[in-house]
Amino acid sequence: MGLKTYKPTSPGRRFMSGATFEELTGVAPEKSLLVPLKKKAGRNSRGVITVRHRGGGSKRKLRLIDFKRDKITVPGKVASIEYDPNRAARIALIHYADGEKRYILAPLDIKLGDTVQTGEDVDIKPGNALPLESIPVGTLVHNVEFEPGKGGKLVHSAGSSAQIISKEGKYVVLKLPSGELRKFHQKCWATVGQIGNVDHENINLGKAGKRRWSGWRPTVRGSAMTPRDHPHGGGEGRNPRGMNPKTPWGKPALGAKTRRRKTSDKMILKRRRENVTVA
Repeated sequence: MGLKTYKPTSPGRRFMSGATFEELTGVAPEKSLLVPLKKKAGRNSRGVITVRHRGGGSKRKLRLIDFKRDKITVPGKVASIEYDPNRAARIALIHYADGEKRYILAPLDIKLGDTVQTGEDVDIKPGNALPLESIPVGTLVHNVEFEPGKGGKLVHSAGSSAQIISKEGKYVVLKLPSGELRKFHQKCWATVGQIGNVDHENINLGKAGKRRWSGWRPTVRGSAMTPRDHPHGGGEGRNPRGMNPKTPWGKPALGAKTRRRKTSDKMILKRRRENVTVA
């Protein structure tokens, strides 16, 4: 994909940039793979806000994406490459030989008419899904399973990829986009290639309204609130925090460890943002 800029006809247009969508085939989405998407505005199943500053935004429909890639040995042809309003990556509609249609995340350089397959001995080319034990060291992959058979959980965003670093017994070491080195079981499946739409991170929204269309609401600084609403609030005029940065609920906001001990921690060889090795 490419990026386009706009003439500065208004302050919001001056620095705005957007995608050219030249890789899209321009067809309507597959109706059988669309489901209604109800807005939650950051609330969980009990109606409690668990993610602040969400709400509004354009109406969308959810595209059902095949993260499991369980059509073993059934070849499929890329019928279209489409825009998905729910994610940064593009999606590809696959017509399988048995007549079924599914959406997958569109890898970089995949084209209309290409064939994709799932299997233990298929070709190592973008869009094909294999177990990690069958993929050579150094290959870029995405849509990686966390546990065998559970479907791809990691590396879904535009332009991202994980790299196979080494193989140690029944485990494969991957370098994730965050820089973390982690061991995965060799029976976990992954899709070959880097996810497309790599220029997504270079897009400049240009104005606050475009952020609102995506479902994000304004964020108020804690220092602009009252003491009852935030630990940083209160005082005459502008004041320093007078304390370590805190969340609205009084917990440390920077540097405090929030990750609970998990059994999967032993699979981490090198944490992200840290230069220490986990034993």
